[in-house]
Amino acid sequence: MRVHVVDPPAYTPPYDHALCAALAAAGADTTLVTSRFGYADVPRDGTYTVDERFYRHGPQRPGRARQAARALQHIPDMVAYRRAAREADVIHFQWLAVQQADVHLLPTGRPLVLTAHDVLPREAGRRRRDAQRRLYERVDHVVVHSEHGRARLTDDLGLDPARVTVIPHGAFTHLLDVPGAAPLPPELAAVERPVVLCFGLLRPYKGIDVLLEAWRGIDDAELWIVGMPRMDTAPLRAAAPEGVRFIERFVPDREIAALFERADIVVLPYREIDQSGVLFTALAFGRPLILSAVGGFPEVARDGAARLVPGGDPAALHAELAELLADPAARAALAQAAAQTARERYGWGPIARAHLELYGRLTGGAA
Repeated sequence: MRVHVVDPPAYTPPYDHALCAALAAAGADTTLVTSRFGYADVPRDGTYTVDERFYRHGPQRPGRARQAARALQHIPDMVAYRRAAREADVIHFQWLAVQQADVHLLPTGRPLVLTAHDVLPREAGRRRRDAQRRLYERVDHVVVHSEHGRARLTDDLGLDPARVTVIPHGAFTHLLDVPGAAPLPPELAAVERPVVLCFGLLRPYKGIDVLLEAWRGIDDAELWIVGMPRMDTAPLRAAAPEGVRFIERFVPDREIAALFERADIVVLPYREIDQSGVLFTALAFGRPLILSAVGGFPEVARDGAARLVPGGDPAALHAELAELLADPAARAALAQAAAQTARERYGWGPIARAHLELYGRLTGGAA
């Protein structure tokens, strides 16, 4: 079976790589159709083809000039891809970034699948959200990573349940052994106290303000807030109590292992989410987790791999942080459960087989 996994803006290279490698290992002739990722080299293992056909002209370094160049190229590149898509048996889009236009530009004549990484775009206007709904109607099938996401698609947006399949997000175990892995920078390596890690793009829905309020009164540990800002972080810095360290930059794959292996606890205080790549990175590294009880997070916590707190509740988060920091045995139990869950429930082999079974149904033949 010839499968195109399509992510024009290269929003999720780790997920794209893990899925394509798993599909190839399961026997599919897999091509990742995407654009060049501007922040760092992306993983690829040679088992699948990479076609960086989108946004080839203009600046490749992130910035406004790059965004403008991509906007100009998007429609011509989508039109050109319609011709290339004839080579595939199934076309599986991961992201469509210009929803209002993309609903009119999708390929025809082949089954189309769209993964609902975000059921509806966050921090977006009504027009983009309405266009996302139309995209769901336009494709043949939607994959979502949690039962919570499935309920939103079927109950809230009215999609036919027969057109929605839950396939879990996989644990990013490929990050455990990245060539050229880098140690912690000296200033971080010198920290002797326990470390709580909040990792990923810094965005309003992730509840960093709640976490900072919850951190007040915790004096025997450090909180590391690590990731590239997608918001004004000056108010967060001004509100941060003692013991908080901000590392505001993109973190390449080769630096991730050192950060997660150093973390005594990983915390995701999100206000809303379906599922999170950061969560599945922490599971891969077997880290103790504290999660907000939002979106698909409780489905992971049911396996004993995480503690839950109400979203937006700094007092509850403070109590959970203080309790786990004071209880190494509880942290060890959570770490063991996280590593076991990553292996047994969120392995990429079963995830690839679930995708191929879906593709086989859509094409009317065995995958």
